[in-house]
Amino acid sequence: MKQIIQQIKNLESINSLSKHEQLVQGIINAIDEKMVSKGDILPSVNTIINELGFARETIAKAYKELVHRGIIESKNRLGYFVATDDVMQELKVALLIFAFDIFQETFYENFRKGLGKNVHLDIFFHHNNFDTFENVLQSIKGKYGMYVIAPIPNPKTPNLLKLLPSNRVLLVDRHIDTGEDYNYVVQEFGDSSYNAFVQLKDKIKKYDEIIFFFKPSSAEPNEILNSFKRFMKEYDIKGVIKEEYESGSLEKGKVYFTIHNLELWEMLKDSKVKGLKLGKDIGFISHNDDIVKEIIFDGVTTFSTDFSEMGRKAANFVLHRKKIQEIIPTVLINRNSL
Repeated sequence: MKQIIQQIKNLESINSLSKHEQLVQGIINAIDEKMVSKGDILPSVNTIINELGFARETIAKAYKELVHRGIIESKNRLGYFVATDDVMQELKVALLIFAFDIFQETFYENFRKGLGKNVHLDIFFHHNNFDTFENVLQSIKGKYGMYVIAPIPNPKTPNLLKLLPSNRVLLVDRHIDTGEDYNYVVQEFGDSSYNAFVQLKDKIKKYDEIIFFFKPSSAEPNEILNSFKRFMKEYDIKGVIKEEYESGSLEKGKVYFTIHNLELWEMLKDSKVKGLKLGKDIGFISHNDDIVKEIIFDGVTTFSTDFSEMGRKAANFVLHRKKIQEIIPTVLINRNSL
């Protein structure tokens, strides 16, 4: 009984977590960590009032939610009891990612499949908007057993993540310095991008110039931009950075690099209209691989992490809670577009 009370007290340090949320998550944590088992009685309403000072209405609301979720059960006049040892069967997972591009859909499909049928999954999107990111975190805190989050690189993000218990958070896609010992399964953008450019340098030098489309203050990683600048300087590559592609502006003798798929599709269309042969008259490099880029125009050269593997590893962590801090390698895939 004292262990359950302590689990609830341990959540007091989490910023902005309501007493109702503390109570729900504290009991889930106690069951998940085998402090209590199926059939064990839980603290009475009066015990929680005396030990923690919570309002009777708050406790009743929390117990009602746990009963509704099938985690505990109420026995008439006897109190509340643990209904299942397998909290994972009732586990609710929140997934917060950037958007639903093809590569993120690949991550999601493998993550969802890896979790299995007995895990409830809700998905949220922040679209690299910090206000949206904050609002979503505020709305989901204390309501889920696990949180899988693609964080926004922002000075305020570390403090915002403290709304959630760190041992129940997995960071995916991007790793940021939080000062906390979070679990993560992410990709790396700086060295991996630079190495990809270096491996492609001989092919790039066949062309007059390389053009990189990069939008400042967007979801695009600044590490890729810095790697591109470093590559041009160290290998004396003629290149230019533009914010976006203008329809019809494609020129023979140039290499085009974009992170955005819609931009790539438009450039490929223009190359067809102008009769430019990929890998000879014009070159293309794209970030984040998918099956379409493998097939279209006999293949587009990409460098990309394995989002399928990222999804599988994220699911494995959620199910087994075994510590993970892993960077999924970025792989260069040479195809006919360069």
